[in-house]
Amino acid sequence: QVQLVESGGGLVQAGGSLRLSCAASGSTFSINFMGWYRQAPGKQRELAAAIRTGGSTNYVDSVKGRFTISRDNAKNTVYLQMNSLKPEDTAVYYCKVVTTSGAYWGQGTQVTVSS
Repeated sequence: QVQLVESGGGLVQAGGSLRLSCAASGSTFSINFMGWYRQAPGKQRELAAAIRTGGSTNYVDSVKGRFTISRDNAKNTVYLQMNSLKPEDTAVYYCKVVTTSGAYWGQGTQVTVSS
């Protein structure tokens, strides 16, 4: 089992920045994927950014050049640095971790970008 604790969401004006954190605990030795998903009202949840074992990353096109995902292996924590935020980035952001035993989700953190 893996437990996830997210932090860092909030309200920010367009053009501002936020950093999300997701700390994993429990059976973290077999983590092979860490990602941030987001779900805006009335829309499907989408993968915003992901980082895999070895450090490879991928981003949804709408956040490329603005968001950066990173991972601190010693702390079992994944971060999402979000810069140049836009109102369309408003969503609940969820951390997801995949291990050899399954997939685990965080509780979600609200990000609201005002225009």
